[in-house]
Amino acid sequence: MKNKTALITGASSGIGKEIAKIHAAIGGHLVLVARSHNRLLALKSELESAHKIKVYTIEKDLSKPNATKEVYDEVKNEGLIIDYLINNAGFGGLGKFNERALNEEVSMINLNVLALTTLTHYFLQDFVMKNEGKVLNVSSTASLIPGPLQAVYYATKAYVTSFTNALSEELHDKNISVTNLMPGPTDTKFGEVSGMDKTTMFKNTVSARSVAEAGYNGMLEGKLNVISGLSFSQKMMTALLPFAPKKLVLKQVRKMQEVN
Repeated sequence: MKNKTALITGASSGIGKEIAKIHAAIGGHLVLVARSHNRLLALKSELESAHKIKVYTIEKDLSKPNATKEVYDEVKNEGLIIDYLINNAGFGGLGKFNERALNEEVSMINLNVLALTTLTHYFLQDFVMKNEGKVLNVSSTASLIPGPLQAVYYATKAYVTSFTNALSEELHDKNISVTNLMPGPTDTKFGEVSGMDKTTMFKNTVSARSVAEAGYNGMLEGKLNVISGLSFSQKMMTALLPFAPKKLVLKQVRKMQEVN
């Protein structure tokens, strides 16, 4: 909202970039965090010019040790007051767990789980102190089931959904909301980087803009969970997941994630 400052991780592309555009368009200021220096500066220039807002950028690889503390300390040292925390940064990787590089899996856990958790902890202290704030954590519909051929990624997203929902209830008596965004297959760099763009699951994707709008609006409304980017048939399948035999579900997910 106007004059509110949102900190967005993974802000240089995909869903994070689209959320930044949405927030800027209504007069909100931004702190953008990502690894890509050039893309951050280009986005900063674009949004400040178009919307007359302030954009502060932080170039940081959040999978590295102490990176989130460095981000928090920089924000505090600059005197920036964060109203919305949007934990969007994350990545996946396709393949059998025993065949994938362990360092990649550990980096995935560091970014998808540890960075999200620590950033939330740091900024939640400030939100509680002023009894105001909003958190949007970007999880995935992958959080609802185990994911053969993306075992670690699905597990990290299950953590995000569980963690986010628990925080929401812990803060029930505060003027603070914690919203969990669960996109389906989305047209972002995630598909290309993870290798999912070559699978059946990513045959039909939705735009990052539509997912960003659903997540941002859900955050403003203080919703618990926002599922976005699923076709009618995918919604039906998701609704039936709790009742389907687990082995059948695992087999189907594996087939959908095999490279064609």
